[in-house]
Amino acid sequence: MDTKWLEDFVALAETRSFSRAALMRNVTQPAFSRRIQALEAWTGTPLIERTSYPPSLTTAGESFYAQARDVLNRVSMLKASDNGQIEEAEEAIRIALPHTLSLHHFPKWLSSLRPHMGTLNTQLRVGNVLDVVLWLVEGGCDMLICYHHPQQPIQLDMERYDMLTLGRERLTPYSGVGSDGKSLFSLPGKSHHPVPFLDYSSSAYLGRMTQIALTQGQSRPQLKRICEADMAEGLHRLVLEGHGVAFLPDGVAEDDLASGRLVRLAGGWELEMEIRAHRERPSLARPARKRMDQLWRLLEERHAQPLDHSRSPVSPPPRAKVAAKRPARSSSKKDFS
Repeated sequence: MDTKWLEDFVALAETRSFSRAALMRNVTQPAFSRRIQALEAWTGTPLIERTSYPPSLTTAGESFYAQARDVLNRVSMLKASDNGQIEEAEEAIRIALPHTLSLHHFPKWLSSLRPHMGTLNTQLRVGNVLDVVLWLVEGGCDMLICYHHPQQPIQLDMERYDMLTLGRERLTPYSGVGSDGKSLFSLPGKSHHPVPFLDYSSSAYLGRMTQIALTQGQSRPQLKRICEADMAEGLHRLVLEGHGVAFLPDGVAEDDLASGRLVRLAGGWELEMEIRAHRERPSLARPARKRMDQLWRLLEERHAQPLDHSRSPVSPPPRAKVAAKRPARSSSKKDFS
């Protein structure tokens, strides 16, 4: 048996997609399928349940998956030892998160873990909120970090997934600053003189959050949309150049706010979002990998808090899976560490 078959099988088990696994293994899908069939012929038992979508592992496949990972880890360590490259091989923890969190929160968060975990070997998968949630559900990552708000909850089966609240962040309107040190724009604006508005695309999670935030203030702002973008970083640059007002997560704007290049606009148009971590709950069939389990236990010690049952979130839409109740509000406005 070729160890490439084991690598193919592990890729398929973790992606639950023949096409995606074939792409990862840099082979055509027909060739990839033939290699999986050859492995099943070698083991003498079906490993993949092909009648379901996405394809799942049979009971024998679940057991073989754990053994295959162990064999590949041992082979990797032996090769590294023979080459004198490393003393101990460590699996990368695969973390999926949206663009904004990957750029402005993840580096600081990773640094905060170093005193407790040492240097973590990580593999980032960055995309929009829909993508990163699907990666977790399909087995393409070990942990998901994303925003959450009761009116736009991340719908995950709480019997299958663990969840921790890592911190909170506000989404608030910002304006650039003129040469006189004053804000270039102010809210709410007037109907005959609307404020230039830099908005998110309708498919962006922060775009939906912005629409909710606009209802929170003293009155509905008078805005004229002049630009639309998918990412907060693009709007951030436009605000700095004085093109209009945009709603930005505080983590994106904090350095420019401190230096006086941006101004947070008062008036109550703001929204608090949670920053949550999710992982698939370990089971006998799918045990947690050692390093990932160590990380999650550390996060539980740092962030576990009792739920406030007196505060119930907005009900999810019909047919949605039950989401976790919102944890009690922390006294700090942001704590991603």
